[in-house]
Amino acid sequence: MLPLQSLKSLNMHKRYLYIWFQWLATDRMAKINPELRSKPFLLHAPEHGRVVVRAVNPALQKEGITSGMVLADVRAIFPEVAVFPSEPEADKKLLNNLAEWCFRYTPVVATDLPDGLVLNISGCAHLWGGELPYIKTITKRLFRGGYSVRAAIADTIGAAWAVSRYGSQLIVKPGQQQEALLSLPPAALRLEKNTLQRLNKLGFRQISQLISIPHTNLRRRFGTNLLSKLGQALGTEREQLISVQPTPVYLERLPCPEPIRTAKGIKIALERLLETLCERFFREGKGMRTGIFKGYRIDGEIVQISIGTNRASRHVTHLFKLFELKIPELEPALGIELFTLEAALVEDVSESQETLWSIRSNNQTAIAELLDNIAGKLGAQAIHRYLPQEHYWPERSVKEVISLEEQPETQWRTNKPRPLLLLPKPEPVEVMGALPDYPPLHFIYNGEIISVSRADGPERIEQEWWLQSGPPRDYYRVESEDGARYWLFRLGLYDKDRPQWFLHGFFV
Repeated sequence: MLPLQSLKSLNMHKRYLYIWFQWLATDRMAKINPELRSKPFLLHAPEHGRVVVRAVNPALQKEGITSGMVLADVRAIFPEVAVFPSEPEADKKLLNNLAEWCFRYTPVVATDLPDGLVLNISGCAHLWGGELPYIKTITKRLFRGGYSVRAAIADTIGAAWAVSRYGSQLIVKPGQQQEALLSLPPAALRLEKNTLQRLNKLGFRQISQLISIPHTNLRRRFGTNLLSKLGQALGTEREQLISVQPTPVYLERLPCPEPIRTAKGIKIALERLLETLCERFFREGKGMRTGIFKGYRIDGEIVQISIGTNRASRHVTHLFKLFELKIPELEPALGIELFTLEAALVEDVSESQETLWSIRSNNQTAIAELLDNIAGKLGAQAIHRYLPQEHYWPERSVKEVISLEEQPETQWRTNKPRPLLLLPKPEPVEVMGALPDYPPLHFIYNGEIISVSRADGPERIEQEWWLQSGPPRDYYRVESEDGARYWLFRLGLYDKDRPQWFLHGFFV
């Protein structure tokens, strides 16, 4: 541990702001469901065979309910409380988003899970007129955004953490972190629970009681962690700050010397922006999934078009063709003076995928380009992809997928004929047949009597007993007198119960 005299040399010009989100998890829920703000509610999670409270909102805390209590006990005390499952990953994502939001105030921000942010504000506060206006600006913005926060500025991360949670002042003056810590409880040193329990049993109520004890005695009784945390708070030990890396913004701008009013000029601007952006994609191993091309007109209006791809792409020609289909939608009016191209959704591009662009016979690449072109003309909702599943029950034997990368887990069955168009839900029909196991002579569908000229079957498909139980289906392929072919089935057996008939698909 470094001597106290080295404090100034270690922390010269360093200032830290710690922001504590007192009710981060419940504030997140209240922002999603505003009606919860005035109601007491809690978040819970299973722990060692019990369901315990993970977080409570201020309204419930006033009733004496705190985190760590068993949910059953809380309901016995407060039956009308609203309960929701805890979502730690959502809270972590929110904290990261808040950290990125803080980049407008400092270039160095770190998350302190589960509910804090650390900002290195060295050299930043003077831009807001000083540390007091600086901290008030940030906390007011967060409060207006729906978050309850406490914050403090100090020379060290540990001191800022301690004062924000256990102190009353907003700013600890440079070099005065020891004075700010003396009256605070040992919990302000970020110690483990068992260490705090031992300190409490021994009668330590303030940090001032610890500072006066020789370090060798503290180390022997409580280990090195207490001395490390104390040193970090006082500034005699270094503490590493791992900054959040901002999400890269893939945006290119192209100002125009003169307003652009022609389709040719717009295409030239688009092509230049694509070339610049795709060069960056090549360097970073990325590709575009969603792109937005905007034009800023001289009358103040903004016009834009957007595209989407089935897989990440950085191929200029392919992306240009997708945008080109929508260029007629851009109305330049008196002229466009600025163009921007943003890749709103970016994904990694594998080396094998990039190699495919040079192989003309590769079907996957050709299919991806074709689907992108179709989506550009008809919309992504017009495209569906299906893969086989390990089920005999027809409606479960296929599944719809979105990505071209997903591979089938089984092969398509070709040993039995299946209709090209399968109804998502079989539709009941009325039939007339010669004998119980014979195909129908005619059936009524949508109020029309359809006479059967040819038929084949039956093909029996049993219920999948591990999913459900019930009678089997006997399927028939029938052809009407006008040549249309249908897939019918009988549910149940004549000798056991009264069977029903259904239409399940059409052969094309």
